[in-house]
Formats: sequence, structure tokens, C-alpha cells
Amino acid sequence: MLTTLRSFTISGFVVGALLWPGAGPAAAQPGTSLAPAGWDDTIKLREAVDKNPDPSIVEIDLEARLAEVEVSPGKVVKAWTYDGGLPGPLIRTKVGDRLIVHFTNNLDQDTTIHWHGVRVPIEMDGVPGISQPPVKKGETFTYDFITPDASLYWYHPHVMSAAQVGFGLYGALLVEDPGDGVGIEDELTLVLSDIGFDKTGTLEPADSGGPAGMVFGREGAYVLVNGRVRPTLKARAGAPQRWRIVNAAKSRFFLLDMDGQPFVTIGNDGGLQEEPVTSGTVLITTGERLDVLVTPTGAPGSTLVVRAMLYNRGYGSVQYRDVEEVFTIQFTDEPPIKNAKLPVVRRTITPTDPAGATRVPVVLTLPPAGKDGESEFRVNGVPYWEAKPFLAALGEKQIWEIDNDSEWDHPFHLHGFFFMQLDEKDQPVRPLGWKDTLNVPMKTKLRFLVHFNERPGEWMFHCHILDHADGGLMGTVLVGPGQPSTSQHEHHPRKP
Repeated sequence: MLTTLRSFTISGFVVGALLWPGAGPAAAQPGTSLAPAGWDDTIKLREAVDKNPDPSIVEIDLEARLAEVEVSPGKVVKAWTYDGGLPGPLIRTKVGDRLIVHFTNNLDQDTTIHWHGVRVPIEMDGVPGISQPPVKKGETFTYDFITPDASLYWYHPHVMSAAQVGFGLYGALLVEDPGDGVGIEDELTLVLSDIGFDKTGTLEPADSGGPAGMVFGREGAYVLVNGRVRPTLKARAGAPQRWRIVNAAKSRFFLLDMDGQPFVTIGNDGGLQEEPVTSGTVLITTGERLDVLVTPTGAPGSTLVVRAMLYNRGYGSVQYRDVEEVFTIQFTDEPPIKNAKLPVVRRTITPTDPAGATRVPVVLTLPPAGKDGESEFRVNGVPYWEAKPFLAALGEKQIWEIDNDSEWDHPFHLHGFFFMQLDEKDQPVRPLGWKDTLNVPMKTKLRFLVHFNERPGEWMFHCHILDHADGGLMGTVLVGPGQPSTSQHEHHPRKP
């Protein structure tokens, strides 16, 4: 699959063109900006500075430190940041580039960086005690790897993840394929998140709400887009845009609605998908990414609000809640572009053959709280601190059958490998696409096929509602030469 995945990073083709009123296909000019000057000034991400002159190497310095961040006028929080901003800087590479990150920790707590979704060597995966030692205060660690696959990824810690991500430690990594052929010049990378703090700017405690807060999954009161509360994007009505979106919140889901106007999804976690899908809303659960094309439309001078609609991911997620305004699109006074046709983006994907795959049952549960009021999520009957790894021989294909027997959704994330969702007949779900995070709704069973064909090591899996992961819904799979496969956890003491 390594060869297949790499070849497919450049296998997206565009069929169709952008058409202006009165213009035929030959008049279309892919790569021409239609946005007004400064259209994204208040929303675009700052970018990391590449200090290496080699065009195939991106080399940056990155520092974790406390910093005061203004998320909206007069609303300042002393957040945990990468390079003093919220979110961290956008890191931009191309397919096949070498990325070198000289990371320094100037926080009072140990930390690491996990490169969510990137097929890195195990030594670069950022899981303390498994793939690397934790980076202590004042220490440095250099992450050095190739970015093999085009898509949007993100980076965050794997030490006390719910707390550190909730306090502000996250950023986007965009791996571009110059030959993807999408041809829309006006692009945005959107990092969706939230944060909680009081009127003095003090962060909400990571253990707020106690065990009930862990079970619910804590959400901050301030919903952020690229670190800002309800920022404004300027646009010419009807002009196509490409939005690459990541949900970097620790618990909050985003069901995005643009007043019913269509989203055309062309890709997700693992890059471009087989064919586009048009819908009136898009759901982005924690850890997931989407690549969408939009043509926001409205009268000149009017506004359009992008909202997060209510979505039931478990008790308390819709009760007594309000729809959230995420960001605003302000249309210029220019005449609207009418009947613009978006490119039809397709990708040829050959799914992995499930023949001979080992079946791995994975049951997610939340038993009743104990006498002390404590709750813990379990995988196959045990929380992660009492579990031994699942096993997979190098080269083995496995079908993971995820049975969510709890009353909460769980976005299931596997480190290090893409997988493909299957239906109840073991056929790939269409349109085909590679995933690394798959939401398993409450009281639902889903399955996926994964090929552990490279990069031996112990790879983590967990719910990406990070409070759930800290509460027990986490484990590892040990991939190695000659390892016998197993579908059960073996118990042994393991501290969280």
C-alpha cells in the first residue's frame, strides 16, 4: 500500500471548468483569484518560517510557551501556545519534502508533538514512553521525517492531551500536491477549536466538572476559527473558494451550515477522495479533516453566517444548547458571479483486498461509575492502563470491528496508518477515501480495513474526544516482524 498511497497523491484529475456568465469552457482561467484585496486578512493563519534554502527541505524552529492571546476584542487569555500564537503556525510542505522541526519546550510541564495523520516513522510519532521520551522544560527535540501524502494534517501534544490541547497547543500541517489539478486559487486553511477561560483570562481547569466532565468531554465557551471568535471573511458573491478544515477541538463536533448553501466535499483525512459529494451541511468530528469547495452567495454588501448546528454526540450535547455562529462572510459591492461551475475532482483509488484479513473485535464501553463516583471508558473490558497492546505481524491485513456500546460518539483515531471504512458486507464505503479518524456513533458498529505493511513499532489508537482518551479509551497495536495477531487485550498493570 505504500507505493499505492504515494502514487495516488498525484492522481487527482479535474473534469470540467469554472464558467463565468457568457463565457465558454475555453475562457476559464484556473488559478485566477476572484477574491477582493485583503479578503482573508483577519482569518488567515500565520505561517512557519522555513530557514532552509533547499526547496525540498522545510526546516523550522517551534517553541511551546505561555503567551497572552486576544481571541476577540477585549478577550485575552494566557494560553499555551506554539510560537506565541493560537493556533500554532501553519506548516506548509509539498509531497515528498523532508520536514525538520527543532522543537523547544518552555512550558512548566513535559510535552511532545504528535503529527496527526502523517505516516511518520515510529520514532517521530510523539507518544511519550512509547515512541520518544517526553520533552521536559528547557529541553529540545528534533522531529525529522518525509511528508509522503498530500492532505491537511495537524500537530498537537500527546502528554496530558486533553489539557494541553484544550489550553491551546495545536496547529495545522498542509502537505500540498502542486499537481492535484483542483485549480481554485482562493484557498483557506481553517482550524476549528474552542477554549474556556474566565473574565480574568485564566484558563478553565482541565478537570472541570470532575468525572461527569470527562464523560461528556469538556468544551470551551469560546468557539474559535484560526484562533479568533467569529472572524469575518470578505468575498465576492458566487466566487469559488477551497476550504481545508481541521477540527482541533478536544471534544466539540462541528456540524457546519452555510444557510443551506452547498458544500462540495472533495477530500478528507487522507487527501482527495474518489469523487465529490454535495451536501447542505458537513460534520467534522474531533481530529478529522475535510477538503471542501464552496461558492458563497448573497446580495452585494450583505453577510452570510457560517454556523455550527446542534449535533447529538451524547447526553448534554444538544439539551439547552444554542446554534453557534462560527464565522461571517461579508460580501463586497461587486456584482455577483453567476452560474460558476466548480471543477469535478476525481481520484482513482484501488482499495486494499480484504481477503485473508484478520478480524479484530474492538468493543467500547462505559460501565456505571464506581462507589467513589469515578468513571472509566474501556476497550474490550479494560481501560488502557490495564491493557497490553493488540498485535499485528508486519504485512498483516486486519478488519477492525468497532462496537460502540456506550451512549457517546467516539471519533476513533489510529496513529501511523490510513485505513478504509467497510460496510456490513466487507465492501468499501463509497466514495472511496483514506481515513485515520472515523466517528463511531453511539450504540453503533462500524468496521475498517487496515494494512500494517510497513514501519514496525507500537502505534497508539484512541478516541479523539481527548477527555475520553484520558478516561480510558485508548490502546496500542504492536506491529512487528513475526508478531502473532490477536483480537483481545491481555491485562497487566499500566499507569495512565
